[in-house]
Amino acid sequence: MAENGNGAFSFASVNANGTARNGLARIQTNQKKNNGICHDDSAPPVKAQTIDELHSLQKKKSAPTTPIKGTQGPFATMSEEERQKQQLQSISASLASLTRETGPKVVKGDPAKKIAHVAHHYHTPTISVSDSSLKFTHVLYNLSPAELYEQAIKYEKGSFITSSGALATLSGAKTGRSPRDKRVVKDETTADELWWGKGSPNIEMDEHTFMVNRERAVDYLNSLDKVFVNDQFLNWDPKHRIKVRIVSARAYHSLFMHNMCIRPTPEELEDFGTPDFTIYNAGQFPCNRYTHYMTSSTSIDINLARKEMVILGTQYAGEMKKGLFSVMHYLMPRREILSLHSGCNMGKGGDVALFFGLSGTGKTTLSTDHNRYLIGDDEHCWSENGVSNIEGGCYAKCIDLSGEKEPDIWNAIKFGTVLENVVFDEHTREVDYSDKSVTENTRAAYPIEYIPNAKLPCVGPHPKNVILLACDAFGVLPPVSKLSLAQTMYHFISGYTALVAGTEDGIKEPQATFSACFGAAFIMLHPTKYAAMLAAKMQKHGATGWLVNTGWSGGSYGSGSRIKLAYTRKIIDAVHSGSLLQENFVKTDVFGLEIPTEVEGVPSDILDPANAWSDKKAYKDTRLKLAGLFKKNFELFTNYKIGEDNSLQEEILAAGPNF
Repeated sequence: MAENGNGAFSFASVNANGTARNGLARIQTNQKKNNGICHDDSAPPVKAQTIDELHSLQKKKSAPTTPIKGTQGPFATMSEEERQKQQLQSISASLASLTRETGPKVVKGDPAKKIAHVAHHYHTPTISVSDSSLKFTHVLYNLSPAELYEQAIKYEKGSFITSSGALATLSGAKTGRSPRDKRVVKDETTADELWWGKGSPNIEMDEHTFMVNRERAVDYLNSLDKVFVNDQFLNWDPKHRIKVRIVSARAYHSLFMHNMCIRPTPEELEDFGTPDFTIYNAGQFPCNRYTHYMTSSTSIDINLARKEMVILGTQYAGEMKKGLFSVMHYLMPRREILSLHSGCNMGKGGDVALFFGLSGTGKTTLSTDHNRYLIGDDEHCWSENGVSNIEGGCYAKCIDLSGEKEPDIWNAIKFGTVLENVVFDEHTREVDYSDKSVTENTRAAYPIEYIPNAKLPCVGPHPKNVILLACDAFGVLPPVSKLSLAQTMYHFISGYTALVAGTEDGIKEPQATFSACFGAAFIMLHPTKYAAMLAAKMQKHGATGWLVNTGWSGGSYGSGSRIKLAYTRKIIDAVHSGSLLQENFVKTDVFGLEIPTEVEGVPSDILDPANAWSDKKAYKDTRLKLAGLFKKNFELFTNYKIGEDNSLQEEILAAGPNF
């Protein structure tokens, strides 16, 4: 090359003999060997005229082409345009304000990207036109985890990819649920059906107030450039599956629900139709505190008649998960299906066990067993077909998580998993699970198939054992007791555990906690209804009830010692194998519990608390104290009647402590 007078470079001309004017040999290209094959490794040019066109070639379409029911011919399918039109009309109807005739104009896709073809739902203009009715609302519909990662990292502050590949997010000011801000519409139907009043988690609101909050949420979502829409399922039992639609403003929320609900196949999505229940998550926008029934800027509102839930003033994703669980606690019993806040696993022989327990009782640890299949870790249904997981994912606590203690959870935190409110190294992005700087309630949400021994689909036969777990810091309850049906109902309704809490003087002493049905915050009906259903199903299918204490033995906290996890695992193994049923049992005083005289691998002297305590008087005093706490708690439920008479209620009461 030579420089010309303008400072630019030009290629030197070449003579006919193959040499350039500067004497250098001419470079030969595309020379062919004797066999005629060219060894040039250059590729043909791309089929694109512009860089945008080149980028469009990078991603291929993945629209399904499932034949539509009722159409003629083996290849009859709905066109892509018609499919999108129907889908968008459904979403537009979901986002409709009830003060306007139609829903907003919606268009599929990211507003940041150029869209060649726009498919939207046109509506007839009205005289009272507003700015929001003039704009398009872009819908990001059932995005994949990879797409949601891109949206979160690009547009949501506080979103990062951690070293394991999980997406770290922040839930804002709220890092846990707000049960005092949860409301349920009380109407003619729910006034009689639901549990209201003292002890109930259901705080009433009227229809009008719900509509005010719904309008506020919908208007906020319609004012955004884009919204995320998830169409998914609840309940792995196909006969009793519920279709849910989640409309949200954050990629974090969309990915969370993608993981936690059951993910439809492309074919199932085509035939999705109208959802059975819809969530409007406008959590970044507060409710109006001057609205009737509002006690803060946060409100989580459920309208069972409209089959809708509205979230304002909290970005904590767990509100969606538990809100839907509450809905299932209403819908399923109406079908004679028992909804349960429990873990569930299955042995290789098909024997199923349910695990109930409050936080700190070991429910997750004991239901996660490498010798058994995991059906689910938190929410289940028991129908005429057996048990089924309600969810498609797991929502695990992460505080102090380690690969040694919880290898399954540790290994599940990878690409696709949502990590809530964790702290990580700013350079390596390695998470410090012991760091509570943001909150102690750090969580991971991941699809259930991330657990190696998960049973897919997440269904199983009727349970053989029902295990109620309590961490009794008073040291009164035996390590294991066999329960009658009436006792199972009593302890299921009680939902007892006792953990250690500090007092003002710094002295730590046991604090009794009772949560009806081991999930009082989520139940809709009176606890006795769920208990009666549980007993009926246990009796019909021959299940045995067990009360297992994972807390203290030989004394209360401070004098006794924590029952070793190895002993509890031996007890659970004996329950699963059926060998514990073959042991001899003796009855205790006051609580009337049947305790085995022997369990393989467990010291016999700890099986009866009366023998394990060295101070016999202290044991009897503590036993009476705990029995009194049980009795006082149960006063909430004594006046409730099921059926024509009080016989069931009397039977349950008689199964409690007698002193």
